[in-house]
Amino acid sequence: MTQTVETPVVPNHELDSQEAKRVTYIGAWLDGLLSVIKVAVGFLVGSAALIADGIHSLSDLVTDGFVLAAIHYGRQEPDNDHHYGHGRIETLTTLLLGSVLIFVAGGIAWSSLDRLFSGAEVNAPGLIAIAITILALLSKEWIFRYTMRVAKRVKSKLLEANAWHSRSDALSTAVVLVALVGAQFGLGWLDAVAAIIVGLLVGKVGWDLLWESARELVDTALPEDIQQQMHDVACSVPGVDSVHDLRTRQSAGWVMVDLHVVVGPKITVSEAHEIGNEVSRRLRHEFPLLTDVIFHVDPEDDAGEGDPSRLPGLPLRPEVEAALNERWYRHPVWRTLNELQLHYLDDKVSVSLIIGDAVHQPPQCLASQLKALASDIEWLGHVEVMFITRAASSAMR
Repeated sequence: MTQTVETPVVPNHELDSQEAKRVTYIGAWLDGLLSVIKVAVGFLVGSAALIADGIHSLSDLVTDGFVLAAIHYGRQEPDNDHHYGHGRIETLTTLLLGSVLIFVAGGIAWSSLDRLFSGAEVNAPGLIAIAITILALLSKEWIFRYTMRVAKRVKSKLLEANAWHSRSDALSTAVVLVALVGAQFGLGWLDAVAAIIVGLLVGKVGWDLLWESARELVDTALPEDIQQQMHDVACSVPGVDSVHDLRTRQSAGWVMVDLHVVVGPKITVSEAHEIGNEVSRRLRHEFPLLTDVIFHVDPEDDAGEGDPSRLPGLPLRPEVEAALNERWYRHPVWRTLNELQLHYLDDKVSVSLIIGDAVHQPPQCLASQLKALASDIEWLGHVEVMFITRAASSAMR
């Protein structure tokens, strides 16, 4: 029996999306303003480094647009075409931003190496250009910290990637600052050396984002210790005999898990269902990032036996009743049958016959007779007979 627990409505989900959009809009306005100022001042003072940094800020504005689109579409609720939500949109955009960071790092490093070996001369820019560059550096560092704080709170890998993109711009601005200060004092070569180091740091951030996003896209499981904690939480629920086939995957910072829960072989369907619900509730309590919990209830431990849909099946009730009726229709137990319970255990169909108190024979004797009459049925397992009094039978109805 497989049960899917519906994804609960997260109370602050809409607020999280609004805050994520707000910080991105602020970053976009800041990137646009800095881009105009850097390029304008760069032309006025004749600084190619400052002009290049302004173009870098303009590229940040473009990625801010990607982020806003991804937040809008990636955090929408599941629909008819996307039953598990749209979180992969955020993952894909994070992958894109990681790639952009790597290209930015390569550009910084390449141009810096070229300047270092060519011995290109940098003119003294003046204090105004240096002051503007310091202001731009502080602004980008502020938006980095603000965006990263929001990203951690709303658990968005995409926002985290955009924060690091802002940090890459801050680092490149720091490189420009070093270049401007060095040029002011005649040490223009410092620009190239600092830029190479920054390029390597930005490339490392981009690679980490790229790697994590790729792992998420191929449904990489959670770490082993987290899976073991989930296993232990599920096993702690009363009525759970064991847990197996626990599987996890992630999507845009959220976690999905499915597992098999082994319960008593003869408990009712409703009790088994509620035990599974309690497993789900405790997992959600211990792991708040869980967005989907799917549990499969097993009456026996079938770990390692593979997908049951690919194995030969046992007959269902209509076929079982027809086969038993063919062999037992004359037996008094069968004629006074009140209820027939089927138990699919050990690759056999065990049957429990609940009858009225009209048959005066020991139940073990009756069960042996019935078993002998159906000895040719290879799928028939254990047979038991249980009496029920008329009063109890009436009460059950």
